[in-house]
Amino acid sequence: MSIFSSISFAQPWILLLLLGLPLLYRYRSKRKYYAEMKFSSGQGFEKYASWRTQWQPILQVFQILSLAMLIVALARPQQVFQKEKVLTDGIDIMMAIDVSSSMLAKDFEEDRLDASKKVAVTFVEKRKYDRLGLVVFGGESFTQCPLTADHDILKQMISSLACGIAAEGTAIGMGLAHAVRRLQKSNSKSKVIILLTDGVNNAGSVDPLQAAAAAQKYGVKVYTIGVGTNGRAKAPVARKPNGGFIYNYVTVEIDEALLTEIANQTGGKYFRATDLASLESIYEQINQMEKTKIEKKSFRKYSEKFYWFVWASMFFIFLYLLLSNTLFRTILQ
Repeated sequence: MSIFSSISFAQPWILLLLLGLPLLYRYRSKRKYYAEMKFSSGQGFEKYASWRTQWQPILQVFQILSLAMLIVALARPQQVFQKEKVLTDGIDIMMAIDVSSSMLAKDFEEDRLDASKKVAVTFVEKRKYDRLGLVVFGGESFTQCPLTADHDILKQMISSLACGIAAEGTAIGMGLAHAVRRLQKSNSKSKVIILLTDGVNNAGSVDPLQAAAAAQKYGVKVYTIGVGTNGRAKAPVARKPNGGFIYNYVTVEIDEALLTEIANQTGGKYFRATDLASLESIYEQINQMEKTKIEKKSFRKYSEKFYWFVWASMFFIFLYLLLSNTLFRTILQ
């Protein structure tokens, strides 16, 4: 943005004097600066004007410009710096995402994991004043990203998630417990976990309801999301020798009773996402329910810039005096 776009004037009405400068220039340009001399005949005088004669009006231009700069300086130009101080009562949010191989099921426009990553990244972008973190779970659980205000790093980590990084299985209890531990020492008034899975708890050493009780103890609200279509879906059933997956249609099994109980016990809510649109809607609902308290204060700072124009006026005066006493010097002043 140009520096002049933030310039204002303390006394802008003085700028009206600039309107009279064209009239002043016209008046001064018609004045006679030379004495008259009478000759009986004009023969012998060549009609020739030297370059000094042609350029002499520039002295008047310098005078007018000097006066114009003084008028602008009197109007007190100021550069305005506007700052906004944002005071927030932020929310600490841990996302616990299932990365078991069943998340590769192709019952969304893309597989479940890719859809979940896309929607989670969008959610992070909307929570600009909150700290967020990421826990992943499969047959085991670990922290992919601790609570952070650096949302760019978090989005990169979400986008890089892949199935198989947390062993096979679905340890819902471990994933939830791991997220609770990350929020246990948080000083935030609001602490939230968004737990996303597509299966039933079949691995890990932590009972999901015990983890939910821990969340309740530390004031952590848990929103649970079950992802997967109703009925059957094309999902991985075995591995090829080269590490790829063999797909077949299987019945979608999500422990909705467990996920609902976890949410109710902690004051959260259970959601079911059967396609990408419903998953996006769920995250938007959570975004609306968990509002961050934001207080904004605006400050304005003024920096006087009139001296720019004072110096410019002095410069034009200097040019006028220099040239009028050297190149354009006349006998009659």
